[in-house]
Amino acid sequence: MAHEPLRTEDFSGPLKRLILVVLMLVLVGVFILWRIDSPRVERFRIAVIDRVVPNFDWAFTPVTGAANLIKDFQSYRKIYDQNQELRRELQRMESWKEAALQLEQENARLLDLNNVRLDPRLTSISGNVLADSGSPYRQSVLINVGARDGILDGWAAMDGIGLVGRVSGVGERSSRVLLLTDASSRVPVTVQPSGQRGLIVGDNTLAPPIDFVENRDLIRPGDRVVSSGDGDVFPSGVLIGHIAVDTGGRMRVRLAADYERLEFLRILRNYGTERISDPGRMVLPEVLPETAATEAAAND
Repeated sequence: MAHEPLRTEDFSGPLKRLILVVLMLVLVGVFILWRIDSPRVERFRIAVIDRVVPNFDWAFTPVTGAANLIKDFQSYRKIYDQNQELRRELQRMESWKEAALQLEQENARLLDLNNVRLDPRLTSISGNVLADSGSPYRQSVLINVGARDGILDGWAAMDGIGLVGRVSGVGERSSRVLLLTDASSRVPVTVQPSGQRGLIVGDNTLAPPIDFVENRDLIRPGDRVVSSGDGDVFPSGVLIGHIAVDTGGRMRVRLAADYERLEFLRILRNYGTERISDPGRMVLPEVLPETAATEAAAND
């Protein structure tokens, strides 16, 4: 019976399995050797590393280069992302810059239209709000500046954005500020850009109505409301708020000051206006003797 010739395939399978088993045994042996905690084994490991690792620098060079290349690529990617974010931020800043330029031009036109000139004598002093005596019948706050700081009755008070009220009582170390929302507050105002004059009447709400307007048809919601300076009490041109219309069709002023967070107030030193010696005159005008006699005779 003839024997079949031996083929290479008959040896390749067992040889591969043998090599795989030997390699696994070597790896297990290296693992066990590296895990043994012994001074002799440690010296052996150091000797092997000193002998083998320096001879394999050429093998680690591509790995090190590939790792550095990956790190450089990640760094370039981060730089690219940051560059894109900066470009987007620059575009947003350009839009804000354009908006600021438009507002500056509009403000210049409005100032020129209304012939506004700020008084250089108008200075200010800031005070901390000590207490809020708000109630359904009276709305006012106390601040920690008074006569020792030169505060006078009738001076305007602001929160840094808009007019809040006026000083209605001065002590040595504190003052009372009557808010615009108080029912006894009356402030003459000018509506811009139409130039219509009116009177803000406090009604204990954050949007007091505006009455005695000359021509309502010239006023639109969103128009700017500033103090007119009439009566020589408040300086002119101080921002108060913007026009709004309630559900009943009545015009009101949406106040610019944040009445819910009155922590600091700025008192405007306005020496150019009439000095108030009697706070009651801000509500009722002074009655001359001749007028009082005439009214008494008429009543009789």
